[in-house]
Amino acid sequence: MFKRFPVCVLAGAAMLASTAAFAQQPAATPAPTGEQTICGQPVQPPRALPPANSGPVVYLIAPCFEAQGNQSLVDLQTYLYYIQTRPSQPSQGVWVPYNEDTENSIRADFTRLWGTNFLDNLSISTQDYRFSNGVIGKLITYEMEERQRVKIVDYTGSKKLETTKIDEKLKEANAQIRLDTFIDPALIRKIEGVIRDMMKDKGFQSAEVTHEIKPVEGGPKLVHITFNMNEGPKVKIRHVEFVGNSAISDGRLSRKMKENRAHWFLSFITGRGVYQETKFEEDAERVSDYYRDHGYIRAQVGDPEIKVLGDSDDKKTRWVELRIPVQEGNRYLVKSFDVAGNKVVKSEALKPLFKLQQGKYYSQKLVRKGFQKAQEIYGAGGYMEFTGYPDYKFSDEPNPAEPDVPKALAAVDPTPSGPPAVDVTLQIQEGKQYFVNRIIFTGNTTTRDNVIRREMRLYENGVFNTEALKFSIKRLNQLGYFKALEGPGKDVNIDKTPNADNKVDVKMKLEEQNRNQLTFGAGVSQFEGFFGQLSFQTANFLGRGESLTVSLQGGQRAQNYTLSFTEPFLFDRNITGGANLFRSDVRYVSQFTQQTTGGTLTFGFPVGNGFTRAFTGATIRPGG
Repeated sequence: MFKRFPVCVLAGAAMLASTAAFAQQPAATPAPTGEQTICGQPVQPPRALPPANSGPVVYLIAPCFEAQGNQSLVDLQTYLYYIQTRPSQPSQGVWVPYNEDTENSIRADFTRLWGTNFLDNLSISTQDYRFSNGVIGKLITYEMEERQRVKIVDYTGSKKLETTKIDEKLKEANAQIRLDTFIDPALIRKIEGVIRDMMKDKGFQSAEVTHEIKPVEGGPKLVHITFNMNEGPKVKIRHVEFVGNSAISDGRLSRKMKENRAHWFLSFITGRGVYQETKFEEDAERVSDYYRDHGYIRAQVGDPEIKVLGDSDDKKTRWVELRIPVQEGNRYLVKSFDVAGNKVVKSEALKPLFKLQQGKYYSQKLVRKGFQKAQEIYGAGGYMEFTGYPDYKFSDEPNPAEPDVPKALAAVDPTPSGPPAVDVTLQIQEGKQYFVNRIIFTGNTTTRDNVIRREMRLYENGVFNTEALKFSIKRLNQLGYFKALEGPGKDVNIDKTPNADNKVDVKMKLEEQNRNQLTFGAGVSQFEGFFGQLSFQTANFLGRGESLTVSLQGGQRAQNYTLSFTEPFLFDRNITGGANLFRSDVRYVSQFTQQTTGGTLTFGFPVGNGFTRAFTGATIRPGG
């Protein structure tokens, strides 16, 4: 009797010959003619027999990899973990019956094995083995063929794209192929798309990216993937023409485009003049913004029509003309302006921020600036989720609340009287007010937390003031102890506190800079002859913000010694204290030697915004 369970087949080639009952072998030995086999191995009779007249029993279970040379990339024990059907143990007198439960278990094994994504081909079959007492033993074979595994990845065909740049872009797109992982066709297609977009950004709009898979030595199913890049000609822009514009000239609109501009004699410096398809949407949005800044709220910019003008003699450059369709629409005057949805800040305080005047042309730029100022006001009060958007009601479109105008009347007077106007309402969503739970610093291995905290103007248990956070970052950057912080979303994370409705944790990732500086020099002068100079300076000396400077200068006639120390927060108060000790020995031609020893004490006090200090001090020179 021979029985086969559901089979799932894809392509593949690599292998292992092994069984749960037999030792793993590198290759199957052909069985003698007429001898029953499993995975190419002869089936040996058991040392003990099942009870006579019993039903079928599970004799042997064997994972096989004959299609891939009886070798497996994945450890055999991994597969045995997913195979939960168990064989009999004749030596211990344990005989597992083969019944409906066994077949259900085999089907479950199939589901688990296929779900690993290790395999391209999987089938499970059974065959009967008759013991000497007539009882049937079932031989269960798990025939498996693994997926290809990536051993080498490289990129060829382009001098414009460096491998490091490709790797960086793939990492950003979460499309990296990790070595020693199973090949993924979907991931390969994604990588081809990313590389193709990179080449388009370089101006190679007809670039082609293909891949080649070759087997490599070292084992079955190990492959070398090569991505082949065919650049084709570089597409450069000869002319840019806008179609449909009358209010604003082609030249003004072209200047608003950042990337897709006409090539000119300085383009080799600016890098412009190359057609970049992936950047056109951004350029189109800049043109649309320019229209909206001048009252054309409904202006639209369409996809460009690309007209090929010809190729260069060497076929490396293709010249094109861009024809960009534009629908300007009407230019709208502001009929009224209002805000809605605000409860925390009164409308009388918000409306002046936007500077929209009745009877003047609408400007998206004014709305954008007003919105930024409103964000600052709300952010200072802890409303970090504040957002808003303008809502428009145009005078030249039917009011849905009014009855339909009869077609006969509409044909006589299709437009309302007066110039086009718009009612603007800024819809505001204030959100919740947030407070600071914890402020956490990481990366400050030398600088103490209290040194950082004293520069903060954002406090734990206080309102989450976004403007205070910006000011705190500015103060920390002024210290010079760390690499400059860029702010929220970069090296400052704002996370909502778990199990707290309106609290946040502020996490600042700091990276300390080299705080020590050693300089030395030498020279020759008419007075001193040969002289040398050595200076050592360290900032944040003991992690408390102190600075220490030691300077030595010596020559044939003069020696100078200086030791300086500054404490920015003397006795943990906002007072700067400093001491400077010096000694100078000068020997003149007459063999007269002048010695000067002394010191200077200085104190600084904050003035104004805290970035400016006023200093006072005294100099002490004992003796002569």
